[in-house]
Amino acid sequence: MDFYNINDIKALLARHGFRFSRSMGQNFLIESWVPRDVVEASGAGPGTGVLEIGPGIGPLTANLARRADKVVAVELDRSLLPILTETLADCPNVSVISADVMKLDLAALAAEHFHGLTPLVCANLPYNITTPVLTALLESGLFAAITVLVQKEVAQRICSAPGKGNYGAFSIFCQYHADTELLFDVPKECFLPAPKVTSAVLRLTPHPAPACVHDEEFFFRVIAGAFSQRRKTLLNALSSAFPLSKEELRECIDRAGLPADVRGERLSIAEFARLSDELQARLP
Repeated sequence: MDFYNINDIKALLARHGFRFSRSMGQNFLIESWVPRDVVEASGAGPGTGVLEIGPGIGPLTANLARRADKVVAVELDRSLLPILTETLADCPNVSVISADVMKLDLAALAAEHFHGLTPLVCANLPYNITTPVLTALLESGLFAAITVLVQKEVAQRICSAPGKGNYGAFSIFCQYHADTELLFDVPKECFLPAPKVTSAVLRLTPHPAPACVHDEEFFFRVIAGAFSQRRKTLLNALSSAFPLSKEELRECIDRAGLPADVRGERLSIAEFARLSDELQARLP
């Protein structure tokens, strides 16, 4: 099977009566350099086990199988299962699981399939599930690296620095849990069907929680409040999120060493951590 020959792909899909699902965000890779470079960036190799989400017809899966000791591909669309059986027939180290990844017990999956291996994630993620999937993967604390192909705008937002226009609560969440790197762009012409936007390869390398954060749950509560009305100043946004007077909030902001008129979108993790400590100390 030539994963990158349009005529072969169309014949394969026709043979199995497959139709693309817009609701599942299906866009199959059709340029050989993309899965090759994504897999190389993922760190897959001897001693690794890789979770792939949304394998499609299997070009990324096949590349992973040539490098990693074990690959588990989770596919929601049952109509792709017979296609994957055909295209991955020569990949004995691949297991295809028919499931919704958001409903899987990731710890149980890793224990069953990746025992003695370094677990990684490598996937061409459907755009519509990028945020919840990355959230679940990072919160699981299971994977040494997460390398995904996502919408470029989302990758830029995740990697954004304080003060940039697309910096937000999800940027902080990802950077709290991992080092974030936008590696390279993937033009829309590299997919079938072609999406309307450019994609990018994002690598997240989980790290320990920052030592400056003393209460993780409260820290993220403060961030949610700060970005609930991102066009407002931090003072006004937090006044809707916490049962404190504006004078009390202003004092907390000042004690955290922040300007009175600052907006949440300008604060780093360390600054949010200081603010969280001040707010928590003031609350009953």
